[in-house]
Amino acid sequence: MALNVKVVSATSEIWAGSASQVVANTVEGEIGILTGHQPFLALLAKGEVRVTTDGGEKITVNAEDGFLSVDHDTVTVVAGGAVLVV
Repeated sequence: MALNVKVVSATSEIWAGSASQVVANTVEGEIGILTGHQPFLALLAKGEVRVTTDGGEKITVNAEDGFLSVDHDTVTVVAGGAVLVV
């Protein structure tokens, strides 16, 4: 089973796909999301959102001013500003 992940900014979709793990900075600290995580909603802190794809690839997005939600293995990151790190 995998996570369905979508990372969007105010102006565009930054990354979307299937992942095994998501790690993000929230205003209450760093959180890691795996499959089966309980529903969750948090405010993003400025920093990295790190996604590990099903194939093991590491995706990093610098994000700020937004939120992260988890519901039924769907992780949505909505940021006011977000940039894919290459």
